[in-house]
Amino acid sequence: MTIPGNPCPASLSAIWADSVHHARIQTCYLTKRRPSPSSCLLPRTVRDPLKRSSLCPFNPNGTSPKEKEQNLPSRRKSEAMSLIEQEKPLSPTSMEQNTSIRRVWAENLEAEFDLIRECAERFPIAAMDTEFPGVVHRSRCHHHLLTPSDRYALLKANVDSLHLIQVGLALSDAEGNLPNLGIEGARFIWEFNFRDFDIFRDDYAIESIELLRDNGIDFEKNRTKGIDSRHFAELLMSSGLLCNDSIVSWVTFHSVYDFGYLIKMLTNRKLPRTMEEFLGLVRMFFGDKVFDVKHMIRYCDGLYGGLDRVAKTLRVDRAVGRCHQAGSDSLLTLHTFLKLRKDLFVKNRADKYAGVLHGLELL
Repeated sequence: MTIPGNPCPASLSAIWADSVHHARIQTCYLTKRRPSPSSCLLPRTVRDPLKRSSLCPFNPNGTSPKEKEQNLPSRRKSEAMSLIEQEKPLSPTSMEQNTSIRRVWAENLEAEFDLIRECAERFPIAAMDTEFPGVVHRSRCHHHLLTPSDRYALLKANVDSLHLIQVGLALSDAEGNLPNLGIEGARFIWEFNFRDFDIFRDDYAIESIELLRDNGIDFEKNRTKGIDSRHFAELLMSSGLLCNDSIVSWVTFHSVYDFGYLIKMLTNRKLPRTMEEFLGLVRMFFGDKVFDVKHMIRYCDGLYGGLDRVAKTLRVDRAVGRCHQAGSDSLLTLHTFLKLRKDLFVKNRADKYAGVLHGLELL
């Protein structure tokens, strides 16, 4: 479904009116300025399939599917630049090989957002990816037989039940150049690690957790050193990337869950009851220029499947990191989108496919 027009402020105000956090979000929407930082179709399942309800007719072990420096506060500027020096890449032979992932934890979150805030206007393409604990609610019906509303019900049930693990962010200009943060020849993207998910307490899909662990995610480190999602949401609101649809374009791949977790984080509550309200919030925070590559490839002969398959078909290499880590996947999503736009959407402009999230289109 194409994201509808801005929702009625009166109907949305109830979503966040009971807290200062929500009031800041409402202010952003109503005034178009950035604030200062400051159920499902089936029963719920648990992480252990042996402990799930006997009523559960399905297998719960589903897989889950970031120049200017002068305005930085002196303390955090010093801290941020110190971190940059620590992460200087080696001297490879190509621009892509010279890309580094800036891994963000609670201790360096504010310093990294200072850098992102300085990059937002010069690098207005934001590619985003998330990692989360899989899917624990499934439908009795085949996915292709579900209506968009049915799919949203499953999305809501899973996002409401689970917690985000990582967010990847790759910022770019129109030519695909990444921020160098003042270091000649270097390029940087960001990977945010959250503490909300506790593997000893929370539900998850076992296969998804094993896949993430095999690809290097340290759940114990996330739990002890990770970011509080509420603090992340406040800084993201003032980063220049949200409520800024005249400048920023968002690039994703099969992103209903990505946006689901971010909307949950930004509003500090469960997802809205209806798909229309959810899409209205996506439009409000992220604007009209939201590109879901999974939706775009529906109009390209020979392109199908997941991100890695599509990238391989387009001869786009993974520049840094590993699959199933949000920072690396966000950059691969960015490069795939730029290649797709350059080679396959020259005459048929990509803008016409903006504002549609794969899986929630009208049938």
